[in-house]
Amino acid sequence: MGSALLYMVFLRILSGSIDIAAAGLMYKFQSLEKALTINTMLALVGPTAMIITTSIGVAGLGDRISLGKIICLFSGIVLILISMRMK
Repeated sequence: MGSALLYMVFLRILSGSIDIAAAGLMYKFQSLEKALTINTMLALVGPTAMIITTSIGVAGLGDRISLGKIICLFSGIVLILISMRMK
């Protein structure tokens, strides 16, 4: 297994663990206001994990993937991030 893949797996496990811990905190506090605050903090974790893991994957495939595909991939990520900001 390549080191890029191991880093991607580790980051996804870390991201999922943070989500699970946040859910536990929401349950512990039993407050809608605190749950919303925790959920707002999580809004940074998901996109950040996605960008970093995708970047690691592209770097690992750098010599095997065309520039056009890399541009399309990162354009898709940008569109996802833009759509998350829209109301």
